[in-house]
Amino acid sequence: MTGRVRPGWGVLALATLAVLFFVAPLLGLLARAPWSELGQALASPEVRTALRLSAVCSGAATLLSVVLGLPLAWVLARHPFPGRSAVRALATLPMILPPVVGGAALLLAFGRRGLIGQGLYAAFGIRLPFTIWGAILAETFVAMPFLVITAEAAFRAVDQRYEEAARSLGAGPWTAFRRVTLPLAAPALGAGTVLCWARALGEFGATITFAGNFPGRTQTVPLQIYLLIESGGFDQAIALSLVLVGVSLAVLVLLRDRWTSAL
Repeated sequence: MTGRVRPGWGVLALATLAVLFFVAPLLGLLARAPWSELGQALASPEVRTALRLSAVCSGAATLLSVVLGLPLAWVLARHPFPGRSAVRALATLPMILPPVVGGAALLLAFGRRGLIGQGLYAAFGIRLPFTIWGAILAETFVAMPFLVITAEAAFRAVDQRYEEAARSLGAGPWTAFRRVTLPLAAPALGAGTVLCWARALGEFGATITFAGNFPGRTQTVPLQIYLLIESGGFDQAIALSLVLVGVSLAVLVLLRDRWTSAL
């Protein structure tokens, strides 16, 4: 039996530098945080409105991602078809696409003169850009891939023999899916849903490009942080940043290795 290879001092030094690189920004936030005025900074009407908008938009984006993403993940996992790899690539493209590019693409697709938006406006008078619905759509675009890839991996991991056994006992396809597949895949699906929500909550680039930065209408927490930094309101910006850091850490603690193990 061979022993474990211990890293050299050079590797350990570089690894330590990498850890410090990640820790230093967090320490900067904690060191500059206005702890004695934190409650006051978070209690202003503008901050409360941004928090409410972030909760509404991220929640709606997560719900829309579940409604659209779970069927897509199921098809990708269980039903081979020509072009499946291309569809999977398109579904995960927003994960690596620059968010501002995603926002510009949404404008060209769903804007008033866009590929789809032109028809929506002409037929129903629906205008998505620079509205709360535009913010929800932008957050859905960048967050849904996290749910899709996690759900696809979860559906692939479910042993189909359990479903076949349920069907042999008289269960229909929908009953077998609801009573067998979903419970078995539930932990990974829950992890993907939480990751999707966290990504939607922190979305900035696509939202500001497609929905704008209008207080009380589309100005979510990340957008308000940007505006506060630009205008010199560092205390409130730091306070809001700490809220998002706390949410991110809570998500990591909650999920632990469930998402990575599903992949």
